[in-house]
Amino acid sequence: MDLRLLHGAAIAPYIDDLARLRIEVFREFPYLYDGSLEYEAEYLQTYARSPDSLFVLVLEEGQVVGASTGLPLSDEIDEFKRPFAEAGWDVDRVFYYGESVLLPQYRGHGLGVGFFAKREGYARRLGRFDFCAFASVERPLDHPRRPADYEPLDAFWNHRGYSHHPELRTELSWQDLDESGQSAKPMSFWVKDIRP
Repeated sequence: MDLRLLHGAAIAPYIDDLARLRIEVFREFPYLYDGSLEYEAEYLQTYARSPDSLFVLVLEEGQVVGASTGLPLSDEIDEFKRPFAEAGWDVDRVFYYGESVLLPQYRGHGLGVGFFAKREGYARRLGRFDFCAFASVERPLDHPRRPADYEPLDAFWNHRGYSHHPELRTELSWQDLDESGQSAKPMSFWVKDIRP
């Protein structure tokens, strides 16, 4: 496997591959995302436009099989900035993690841990961030599409040093697999203090 770290516009050659990967992985619970390549390509432009964004790509035989992203929260969309600003956080001091997506056959080999380490290390090297944060979608425990063997990632995130901040909340709209249109999904944030 080949691990590549890219920034800003350098992601351009991989946008289509990354869009396909996001659609495939996010079909799984808890996202249940029924996305389109056009929407994904536009979404990824937020990261391509940010010179301080980070893309951690995992490639096998030239194919993107995993990816993780991050960028300064100040470069993110309003839905992610607003909860921090309204709660009195300095948005300029937060590095935001977009997603970590990995095809199922590559999971369980430490790549997820590596994604967190690479993004956090990058945020530290930039030298102007006090916190790293990401959002997680919230689904009810009795959701009809929740697999019987589903394990939330809370313990994994806690073990990496992230704390859940349920007071930091937002909504993002997308179309679920069983929906005819988009609906708002509640999300809350996890945060880690990376100050020395």
